[in-house]
Amino acid sequence: MSGGVRVRVALSGGRRGRGTGGPGPGGGRTSGGPGWLRRDRLAVVAVAVLLGVLAVGQLRGQQGVPGLSDLSAQELGVLVANLNAQNDQLRAQISTLQREQGDLSASSSRGESAAEQLESDLSTIRAWSGLTGLSGPGVSVTVHGPIGADGVDDLLNELRNSGAEGIQVAGVRLVTGVEVSGQVGALTVGTQALGAAFEIDAVGSPQIITGTLTRAGGVIAQLATTYPDAQVTVTPLNRVDLPPTSRNLIPAHGQVRL
Repeated sequence: MSGGVRVRVALSGGRRGRGTGGPGPGGGRTSGGPGWLRRDRLAVVAVAVLLGVLAVGQLRGQQGVPGLSDLSAQELGVLVANLNAQNDQLRAQISTLQREQGDLSASSSRGESAAEQLESDLSTIRAWSGLTGLSGPGVSVTVHGPIGADGVDDLLNELRNSGAEGIQVAGVRLVTGVEVSGQVGALTVGTQALGAAFEIDAVGSPQIITGTLTRAGGVIAQLATTYPDAQVTVTPLNRVDLPPTSRNLIPAHGQVRL
């Protein structure tokens, strides 16, 4: 061609380079060669295989466990509403259980108080009935001189009416079936004989009992008219001790049924 430059490139068939070519036009070296190409391809294949394994594992995991991504907006709204309803039910159950716990604790406290009250009432009943001893403030009534059983009974009835919780006559506890009987000068209480002078002890309010027995027109004033030779005196005491009865209080002709 006229006016041009013809360039001829000659390929040398001599030695092969190790990843570098001969000097280029600018004095540098060009890269290339079959060894580097094979290694690059192997790396790409390894990465592709690894990505494929990971993708297959992820797909299998998503197929085994259904996720929320497959649900529609309406289905998600229903799911949230159900969860809220279940949470409300659980809160209501917690509140109910807490109230029941409080009720049980209060019932337990009331039960303990009731049991203590029942034990106290039982002890009081046993003491009043004569099964156990009885102690407390009271009075001592001394009778000296001839008096009949009816006069002693009047004294005992007035003691009970004035609030006496327990009574003994000459050391014998008065309970059901024990009474004063006999003629003047030969009185007995139960199976025990009373002498010319004996004492009647009672547990109760000393002020009330003393005032009731000694009031004008009371039982002592009446006995002074009926038995003028008998002397009756009342002494208030800060403490009176009554023994339990020695009598068997189990009914002879009855049976307790629950």
